Amino acid sequence: MPHYIKSLNSTIIPYIPPFLFSIHPNTHTERNPTKEFLSADIHLWFSEMAELDLTSPLLSSPSSYQPQTVLTVYDDQDYEPSNLQSSLPTTILHQNHNHGRTHNENGHHSSPNPYEFLRSGGFSVPASTTVDPFRNETPFISGIYEVIKIVLCLPIALARLVLFGASLVVGYMATKVALAGWRDKQNPMPKWRCRLMWVTRVCARFILFSFGYHWIRRKGKPAPREIAPVVVSNHVSYIEPIFYFYELFPTIVASESHDSIPFVGTIIRAMQVIYVNRFSPTSRKNAVNEIKRRASCNVFPRVLLFPEGTTTNGKALISFQLGAFIAGHPIQPIIVRYPHVHFDQSWGFISLPKLMFRMFTQFHNFMEVEYLPLIMPSDHQKQNAVRFAERTGRAMASALNVVQTSHSYGDLMLLMKAAQLQQDKPWSYMVEMARIESLYHISSLEAVDFLDKFLSMNPDPSGCVKPHDFLRVLQLKACTLSEEIFGFLDVEKNGSITFKQFLFGSAHVLKLPLFRQACELAFAECDTDGDNFCTKKELADVLRHTFRELDDDEVQGLFNLFDTDNDGRISRDDFFYCLRKNPLVIAIFSPRLLRKNLSKAGDKMLDDIV
Repeated sequence: MPHYIKSLNSTIIPYIPPFLFSIHPNTHTERNPTKEFLSADIHLWFSEMAELDLTSPLLSSPSSYQPQTVLTVYDDQDYEPSNLQSSLPTTILHQNHNHGRTHNENGHHSSPNPYEFLRSGGFSVPASTTVDPFRNETPFISGIYEVIKIVLCLPIALARLVLFGASLVVGYMATKVALAGWRDKQNPMPKWRCRLMWVTRVCARFILFSFGYHWIRRKGKPAPREIAPVVVSNHVSYIEPIFYFYELFPTIVASESHDSIPFVGTIIRAMQVIYVNRFSPTSRKNAVNEIKRRASCNVFPRVLLFPEGTTTNGKALISFQLGAFIAGHPIQPIIVRYPHVHFDQSWGFISLPKLMFRMFTQFHNFMEVEYLPLIMPSDHQKQNAVRFAERTGRAMASALNVVQTSHSYGDLMLLMKAAQLQQDKPWSYMVEMARIESLYHISSLEAVDFLDKFLSMNPDPSGCVKPHDFLRVLQLKACTLSEEIFGFLDVEKNGSITFKQFLFGSAHVLKLPLFRQACELAFAECDTDGDNFCTKKELADVLRHTFRELDDDEVQGLFNLFDTDNDGRISRDDFFYCLRKNPLVIAIFSPRLLRKNLSKAGDKMLDDIV
């Protein structure tokens, strides 16, 4: 039952529990008069307390004690809304609305919103996590112990290399025999062919031995295939697929590119692999259907998936892809750990040859595999793969004692792109892609395109871009509107922007409901003669409503930005392609679009969608 309180000055206000006073700094909220009233009294009390020094008594004498606030609690029957509102001071009831301005998550007043004509209320940028799930902790050989150990292990490494090569060749030959003449790949592999594959499975165990995994600690047992048709595992190294091939001989889901790997491609084909192209919606849909078909049929091997979609360093669990959870079958999670002191065995941001060399030159590499209890989806979770995946992820993260993050394979793509272009801190360009994908439906490939654009702005060693470089790349003339566009992204108001701010701001504008309508109207304004093309003169005439003093070089720069095929004129496709790649540029057409009835046009568009 709600209660109400009465302060010393007889003002009646609703009672708000103390935990509601804690406001997350990244949350954009409107002002709350009641909260401000209570906060004022509390801040006054703390201010007076702060004036006491260390020599002051912790408890004052009863005669000197004066209460700061007297609270009277009312039940519902004693509460009259009209009396409550009339008793509140006018200054508290008044809310100040700054038309055309937004507040960022840090409470700073931003510059006027140049995208208000698209009904943008501004955007917020989540705080960046300090966790880097792809960083290998020992990318280089360091310390006298490691150097001595590698020197001592070099003869052993040569013997291990011979064992590795022999096992791979024997396994490959056995697999070729098992696959010879088999054409019906849509049905399970015949029993006699599976028995031949035991030769390859034993070779897989010898390969693990050659890498230094002389013994592998196991905890728990795999559930029968009839009970758990789907198993999922965290993915730390290339070692886990070899282990699961030997231990479970499952059907795996793998990238199409793996089929072309020498020797390995042939072996995984014997596992009746389900190939998927992560960038093709059609391929992903077909893979999900194939997972459903095989998981529901007991004659197929169990299906193994690595829902993270890539390898990590094992220090965190990144976002899950949903392919394993859509079918709604019971799932057995498996977790893998690689305890180490001097050598991190994770296949993070490190080359494969270097990782293999380090494995060959260790006395022993430790590996632990734990089979977790079965996770049965509830009736609701059978219909909601996201909830099922979250529940499984929490169970695995708890067992691993690691945090869950919103990173995905897209962050690894951004990391590799930044490293390829020799950025000082490539890890600073990760943005937790799973979060932005869910908010704005921006794909990883689109994010990489935005990173290309951002890196062309010459960020400093800390990964920040200054206004003049931002305007140079977008071909914007320095003026009030250009400053507002930059200020729209600069949510922290420190005179520079990060890639995360640039990406979130661009994605926000790109996904506004009125964005496409604005593009249509902007092109119509430029296409004055109605021939579906925009000339340099037509573009200049429109832009001079925004930039009063625009010289020929500045017009040419913007024209080149829009003329994506360099044919000397801007087609409709050129125009839309440019604005999709540079959505922030739509603001330069706002003076002309504001004369149009964009809101009504947008309302009609939304009604049509609904």
